[in-house]
Formats: sequence, C-alpha cells, structure tokens
Amino acid sequence: MQHSILETEIQLFINQNLEVPITKLALQKNPFPTIAWLTILGQIEAKAKAKDKLPTWFKTNDIIYPTKLSIEQTSSEKTAYYKSTLIAGDSLIDLTGGFGVDDYYFSQKIKKVAHCEINTELSTIVKHNFKQLKINNIECYPGDSTTTLDSITNKWDWIYIDPSRRNDAKGKVFMLKDCLPNVPDNLDFYFQKTKSILIKTAPLLDLAAGISELKNVKNVHIIALDNEVKELLWELHAGYNDSIIIKTVNLLKDKIDSFQFTYNNNTININYSLPLRYLYEPNSAIMKSGGFDQVAHLYTISKLHKHSHLYTSPECIDFPGRTFEIIKNIPYNKANMKSFLLNAKANITTRNFSETVENIRKKWKIKEGGNQYCFFTTDQNNNKIVLICTKI
Repeated sequence: MQHSILETEIQLFINQNLEVPITKLALQKNPFPTIAWLTILGQIEAKAKAKDKLPTWFKTNDIIYPTKLSIEQTSSEKTAYYKSTLIAGDSLIDLTGGFGVDDYYFSQKIKKVAHCEINTELSTIVKHNFKQLKINNIECYPGDSTTTLDSITNKWDWIYIDPSRRNDAKGKVFMLKDCLPNVPDNLDFYFQKTKSILIKTAPLLDLAAGISELKNVKNVHIIALDNEVKELLWELHAGYNDSIIIKTVNLLKDKIDSFQFTYNNNTININYSLPLRYLYEPNSAIMKSGGFDQVAHLYTISKLHKHSHLYTSPECIDFPGRTFEIIKNIPYNKANMKSFLLNAKANITTRNFSETVENIRKKWKIKEGGNQYCFFTTDQNNNKIVLICTKI
C-alpha cells in the first residue's frame, strides 16, 4: 500500500479533494483500480484532519497517514511542542509512539529518541514519515515496548508513556491500572531504566486518583488548547517525595496563560464578596485543577461563593480566563427575568445554580448569542442571582 499510495497521480488526487465531503467522494468510482478506494478515502480524510492540527505533516510531501481516528487521538503540534519544553538530556524512549508527533518535537531537544510502537504497520509509516520530515535522530522499534526496553541495556534520560485505555475498561472509572501499558505496576521496572518519567493521560483522569496510583510525582501539567483541556502530563522523578506542583497551561493563539500552585495546600485564606465591578471566570485548565482558592489568593480577588468558582474585584486585572464588566446584578425572580431577559439574546453560563442552561433558555425564551453575557449563580449569602455582563 505504501508505495502505491505515494504515486504522483494519487497524491495529486488526494490533495485536490481535501475539501470535498468524504460522503460525496465515496459515491464516485475509484479512478485508481490498483489500490483500494477505501484506502484512498482514508488518506484524504486523515490528511484533511491534519491540516490545522499537524501543519508540519500537512505541508510535507509524501506523508502517509494512519486512520482518521489515529489523527484525532494524537497530540497536536502545539501540545507536543509544550511537552518538549519539559525535558532535556541525551536520550528518550517513547513506549507508546503512535503517529510520532511528540517524538518529532522531543527530537528537537534530545540527541537520541527511540519510538516504540506495537502496531508494526504504523511503525513502518512513522519511520517513512520521519525520513520525509528529515529527522535523523529517531530510531523506530516495532513490537512490544516492554520487550524493547528490557533488551536495550543502556539507561535513558527520559521514558515517555501515553497509555491507552483497554476496551474492556470503557464503562469503568478511568484508572491508570486499566490502561496499556499498566504504568503503576511497571513503575519499579521503568525506574531501573531511567530517573525521569513523563506520562500523558486524557483529561478524564482525576488528579487525586492519578496521584494515589503513582509515586515520585513532582509536577502535574494540565494542558488546554484554546480553553479546551487536551491532556494531563505527570512528571515523575526517582526518589522525589516532596510537594507536588500543579501547573495549568492554556495555549492560546497569541499568548500562554499559566498558573501553578502546591497540591493539597489547604492553609490559604481567601475573601468572599458580593459582585463588584468586574467578574472573572477561570480557564478550563484551572477548572480542572481544582485550585479555586489558590487562584483567588494569588490574584487577590474575591470569590462570589465557596462553590461558584466565579471571582470579582473593583479594578480590572489580567486574569487567566475570561473577564467581564458587570452591568447589572439582579436577584433571580420572575419579575426581574420578565423585565430584563424575557425574549432577550444572550450567552448563558451557570455556576452553582439549580437550573440548566437549556431550561433557563426555554423558560425565559432567551435566544443564544449576541454581546450580552449572563451568569446565573449563587452569591455569598446563598441568594440566586443573575449577572448581566459585557465581555472585556
């Protein structure tokens, strides 16, 4: 398949049809009978998916793509680059190589990278692509990564792992022991081969659960891309038993919002206040971190309520999240809703509120969109309120 899919005519056809709906293409007759039509359609679908997520691959000639699902599951270039800033040294072995996006960026910082992939066909594709990308310091090892790691006698500066959930564990609570490889059970073996381990997990994993399953955790990085949490990174170092630092990062187009705090530091005193002039909503990485008191303390702002996770201040500050100016603060009741929001157009958010956004829209006939932002929440006196705001 690999040789034929790279024929000039087929590559030209793929590039010319990237914006054509795949359902429409599927109805056409295959113009290249020597290769399966589904294979060509798969390349078109996967490459179209890579355009924004993997621009380096997209712009490089003669790249072979795996399934669209593999592209969806792989790291984006932006998150892969961030990971590369966390590591240093001469050698790294990736036990779950996949499409190789993380390793491409690791290879910019590390002299020798080993890409292990149990799917031999995918390993062959990745090896070909690294050649097209002119990467010469990554060695591809097809087959079981545990066997590969055991057979190579040298120590590594880093081990990188992106464990995948087993199919039979889909309905259960997400635990690392339910993944392949089983990182908690293999940690002692891994630490025989390295002093530093970086583990990537899906955002679904609970921080407390991950910390309880692992050991020697130094940092946990919560990575969001354009305010959507994409992955958690667990940084382990042999013998480390000190405080764990939670680091939140929101990668935006023009900047990076970052915030960090010490895990389980419950000695923070914070202020509560009724809504003042400005309102702050933390980004999704901070929301995932649970550092709600810590963000109030660091930015010297007040919380509206213990469980609302909205903040306020009299002066506008630079905050890692969304900032609003409060135009009206009204008690949530029938009279006020009829006066101010009935049949209105607004963006609605609920925090610590008994009704859903869908129910509120239906009940008060509020259309979606516009420049008005309404927060339905609870204040420090346990009163239900609506904050009508404009975004800054």
